[in-house]
Amino acid sequence: MAYYRLKKGYDIRIAGEAEKLLEHAPFPEAVGLYAADFYGMTPKPLVEGGERVKVGTPLWRDRRRESLVVTSPASGTVAEVRRGERRALEAVIIRTDGKQHSANPPAPPKRIGSPARDSIIAALCAAGLFPLIRQRPFGTVADPLARPRDIFVTAMDTSPLAPDQGLIVRDHEREFQRGIDVLAALTTGKVHLCVDGNPKESSFLADITNAEIHRFEGPHPAGNVGVHIHHVAPVNGVNDIVWHCAAQGVILIGRYFITGAPSFEVTVAVAGSAAARRRHVRTIAGAALSSFAEPSGDAGPVRCISGNVLTGRNAGADGFLGFSDTLVTLIPEARKSVFLGWLAPGFSLESVSASFVSRIMPRRRFSIDSNRNGSVRAFVATGIYDRLLPMDILPSFLLKSILAGDIEEMEKLGILEVAPEDFALCEYACPSKTDIQRIIRDGIDLMLKETRETE
Repeated sequence: MAYYRLKKGYDIRIAGEAEKLLEHAPFPEAVGLYAADFYGMTPKPLVEGGERVKVGTPLWRDRRRESLVVTSPASGTVAEVRRGERRALEAVIIRTDGKQHSANPPAPPKRIGSPARDSIIAALCAAGLFPLIRQRPFGTVADPLARPRDIFVTAMDTSPLAPDQGLIVRDHEREFQRGIDVLAALTTGKVHLCVDGNPKESSFLADITNAEIHRFEGPHPAGNVGVHIHHVAPVNGVNDIVWHCAAQGVILIGRYFITGAPSFEVTVAVAGSAAARRRHVRTIAGAALSSFAEPSGDAGPVRCISGNVLTGRNAGADGFLGFSDTLVTLIPEARKSVFLGWLAPGFSLESVSASFVSRIMPRRRFSIDSNRNGSVRAFVATGIYDRLLPMDILPSFLLKSILAGDIEEMEKLGILEVAPEDFALCEYACPSKTDIQRIIRDGIDLMLKETRETE
């Protein structure tokens, strides 16, 4: 067991944390899966509007790797196959029937071990559970044909208003252990289980075996898997492949290998100052947000985010839960500009810097809206990124190399170790209002394109 205490980072003091209360949400009338949630896949639709589907019915497959499919989390009728520019697939919306009939994919192997690796991967792909596993470098959906050096499991979350990991794993300890065992059979290296540095916060994982436990303590982004990989076993080159999976995904994988049928029931936190009821609920992946996330009646216009305020998607009140998301955040839409702006005392305003009086009130939480508090300005190197990123990377120089399109310099500066989420806090604190996550994504896209062209 190893312990890591990180000092760089910042915890945004946002109000609206979900209560440690778990309820069963009403079964959603519709579910939707977005192609953007499966970065690295080039989807080819396999269903059309009006077609009947069951749990586990393939909705689309990857054009490059035909065994890699995304399946339906619910049974019902395809209401819409939504397309964007050049008829690229955007989403598949399903009107549920509430009965959850299963498509009965091939049963997973009963014995788990390295000799059964190929059959394990084939079963996960057929059930549509393999996309729960992601890959570094690039942060894409994992390649079923790759052999990872190590696999990381993240059972902690330091993002704003993060869900309680104990509630996610509660009553699913057996499934979680089975999922760890399955992942251990997929790598010749180790399964690294990363948990909260406070033993009280991770006591529910005390009896987990077949994994090496690492404890992390510190402000956000101490809970990011990119930070864990960087400190435990960093990526060294394009071909040094590491897989990772969140605790919720491990449970779904373990449940499939216990019951023999895919299940997409997940635990989700509903949080944010604009939420009518802030609690944890059990629903299914891709569920309509309207089935469990209700905005407060006196909140005015509300932004419904699938995910956290830093990296989540603005799904809208009629949107759907992201495939791998375990949090829905409701915050007020941007109000009018603050009088005097940064010259105001700022008793009720959150700020990373010491510009406002609120910095001397460390325990106070603030109702933050979607206001950017300023327009986009010139990209100025202030050194603030270095104080927020707990990785041995020079963020400003990496961003500049991406803007210059210098692939060799990007690789030297650490593009292979990061994903956009690792820079989300830098974007929040950026005085230039730079869209840093988009820049990182553009850099990864360029590296990915270059890598595929040389294959």
